[in-house]
Amino acid sequence: MTTLPSCFRARKLAFGAAALLTCATPMFAQQGPGGAPSATQVGVIEMSLEKVPYQVTLPGRAVAYEQTDIRPRVEGVIEEIVYAPGQQLEVGDLMYRIEAASYDAELAAAEAALAGAKASVQSAQATVDRYRQLDGVGVTRESVETAEVALMQAEADERAAEASLQTAQLNKDRTEIRAPIQGVPEVSEFSVGALVTANQADALTTLTRLDPIYVDLTESSARLLRTRERIADGQLTMGDELDVSLTLENGQSYDSKGSLVSPGTLVSSTTGGVEFRIQFDNPDRLIMPGMFLRAHVTVGETEAVLVPQGATDRAATGELTAFVAVDGKAEQVTLTSQGTYQNAWVVTDGIEDGDMLIVDGLRNLRNGADVETVAVTIDENGVVSDAVETADAE
Repeated sequence: MTTLPSCFRARKLAFGAAALLTCATPMFAQQGPGGAPSATQVGVIEMSLEKVPYQVTLPGRAVAYEQTDIRPRVEGVIEEIVYAPGQQLEVGDLMYRIEAASYDAELAAAEAALAGAKASVQSAQATVDRYRQLDGVGVTRESVETAEVALMQAEADERAAEASLQTAQLNKDRTEIRAPIQGVPEVSEFSVGALVTANQADALTTLTRLDPIYVDLTESSARLLRTRERIADGQLTMGDELDVSLTLENGQSYDSKGSLVSPGTLVSSTTGGVEFRIQFDNPDRLIMPGMFLRAHVTVGETEAVLVPQGATDRAATGELTAFVAVDGKAEQVTLTSQGTYQNAWVVTDGIEDGDMLIVDGLRNLRNGADVETVAVTIDENGVVSDAVETADAE
């Protein structure tokens, strides 16, 4: 158990030699008349019930907002790699150029075929027009119908030639591979001169959009049910929206706040967890896909007592415990915590409004020990000070 020894308290105690001995070796209480141990002096703060944010900490993993593998859609030799790895690309930016000579030839042939088809249509149309004028006068009905069929065939050939031209133009355009999304490209897996094929298995490179970025969080289904039960019972008041903050792998707090994108609807059959997706702004690309993170999710507000973490300990059973002063005695209590907030446990059971929590003089303190209480204050860093001196300083 890590506590602040009494000798490091900010207040000044004028107890003479006996007090100095107690400070130096807090395990020995002062001796009273007849050698009987006197009460151990402890610092206490009064607990109060208050509205505090109900926050849970969940493991998470970063996932790209958008990510795509870049593959060629035509066959050919890579003529040029235009992009620079790691540099932001916009939609439509040129990335690769494939040798286009054969596709230029196919396009020219398709254009010529279309021109021939158009000429055939014009000729067939002229024949039909002439035969219709002479229908019954030197031209049989059968000849007119034959000419009309020839016109329809010529028009069909024209449409086929137009489709072939479109295909040839598409193939020509696809010799220039452009960014389909905004993002940052990886190093190319193929070099200039490499022969590539349409829709090959191996990607040329990967393009990833990093801003914004998703973080997938996992919450146990059991705790999720308990939270919903507390909401139904009125013990927890939901906010208008979730407040989500992140801690990076190095312990650094991330500035941006997240917003819920997708609430979990399925429970994993392997982990028993429910996955949530949160979106964060990531303009500096500080978060990268695959990173493991810790998310602090404020669900709403609950009525609880904030117990400084430094005033608590864990029993051998793992239960959270603390000492309160009751009628001159130290009484050990077992706490029920619903998470943490500002270096304090959010306690909903085990300690009540008005209880005097012992925060100083805890070393070797035992359940039922005689104690003499002194009012103290404790700051956000866990530093204990005499309440009178703190008031004087203010």
